[in-house]
Amino acid sequence: MKRIALFLATNLAIVLVLSFTLRLLGVEPYLNQQGLNLGSLLVFAAVMGMGGSFISLAISKWSAKRMVGAQVIETPGTPGEVWLVDTVRRQAQIAGIGMPEVAIFDSPEVNAFATGMNKNNALVAVSTGLLQAMNKSEAEAVLGHEISHVANGDMVTLALIQGVVNTFVMFFSRVIGHLVDKLVFKTERGQGPAFFVTMIIAEMVLGILASIIVFWFSRQREFRADSGGASLAGRGAMIAALERLKAQHEPAPLPEKMAAFGISGGVGGGLKRLFMTHPPLEERIAALKQAL
Repeated sequence: MKRIALFLATNLAIVLVLSFTLRLLGVEPYLNQQGLNLGSLLVFAAVMGMGGSFISLAISKWSAKRMVGAQVIETPGTPGEVWLVDTVRRQAQIAGIGMPEVAIFDSPEVNAFATGMNKNNALVAVSTGLLQAMNKSEAEAVLGHEISHVANGDMVTLALIQGVVNTFVMFFSRVIGHLVDKLVFKTERGQGPAFFVTMIIAEMVLGILASIIVFWFSRQREFRADSGGASLAGRGAMIAALERLKAQHEPAPLPEKMAAFGISGGVGGGLKRLFMTHPPLEERIAALKQAL
C-alpha cells in the first residue's frame, strides 16, 4: 500500500511540475475553437513526455530507496558490508565511474538493481536474499552486471528512449482523435466526445506499440551488462550467478518503475516476450557461453 501511495504521489507531483512549466513557457492550449494547434501540441507532448521521463530518472535514487526500503551503507559495520562496499569501489574504478552509493534492501528474493541519473552519482542495491543465496564470486558478478549498467549509461539512454516514445504517443493520439472527431463525426466547432474517446483509445494502442520498442532496448542492454559483469568478475562467475538465479523459484518482481533495472529476468514466450524487460536467463547464459 505504501508503494502504491508513493507511486501515485510521485506521478501527481511530476504532472503538476510539468503543467506549471508549460504555463511559465507561455504555451497556448493545443485545443481551441478553430481546432488543433499542432505547434502547441508538439511542445505540450515534448514537455510532458520527455520531462516526465527525466524527472522520474532524476528522483530515481530517492524513490527507489523508499519503494524497497533500501538502507545505504554509510559506514560498513560487518565484514559482509565491508566486502560489498570494497567490491563496488574496485569495480567502479575499473569501469571508470564515480563511487556509487551502496545499499541493502530486506527481501528473501535474489535480486539487485542500479539506478541514478549520473554515472558518477548512482545507486547499487542488493537484496539480503542475494547475499545469503550466492557465494562471493557469484555476488561479485551480479555487482559487476549492475556497475556495467551504470558505466554504459543505460538508465539515461532508457529514459531518453522512453521520453521520445511518450512524446510521439501523446502527439499522434491527439492528432488521431482530432481527425476522427472532424472527419468521421463531423464536429464543426470545438471538440466533441469522439475526440476524447478516440484519443484515449489511440493513446492506449500507441502506448502498447511504443512499449515494445522500449522493452526491446531493455533486453539488449541486459546482454551488454552480462558481458560487462563477465569482464569485471570473470565469465565463469557471471554464468554461475545467472544459473543460480535460474535455479531459484520465480522471483517476486521489483516495483514497476524499477523492474528494468533489476538483475532477475522473467520467463515468457510468444507475445509475452515482446513485453519482457529481460531476456530469459537461458538465452543470457547461452550468449555468455557462446562468447567463450
